[in-house]
Amino acid sequence: MARRTPQEKKRLSYAKDRRNDYGENDKSSRKNIRRNRRIAHRTNRRVTDQALRAAIGRADETAADDVEQAVRSRRPLVFRKWRDAPLSQIVDYKLRRRLRLGIDQGAHERIERLRENSKPVR
Repeated sequence: MARRTPQEKKRLSYAKDRRNDYGENDKSSRKNIRRNRRIAHRTNRRVTDQALRAAIGRADETAADDVEQAVRSRRPLVFRKWRDAPLSQIVDYKLRRRLRLGIDQGAHERIERLRENSKPVR
């Protein structure tokens, strides 16, 4: 197996490493993903239960059909996770922000180097 040069390692790192860009603390995802999944499932169960409770009483086919239609017609809530962004996008955003705010005037060269390093490795 051939050894990689530092330039190849950096290019691979920019392409494959990912960073949380959702805007929250990345450690909080451990709790928040579980919590949001629970909330969606609990809401679906509650809505179904409320519709079924409306049919309690005498057995009536029309009421049962109405309840079944109400339960099946509502689209259930689904929790979706967000994918983390590639490291190259995060670094590019930070450098452009520094330029825009006038914090770092030398960021032009680093942005160009980043673009060169972000090209795919063969």
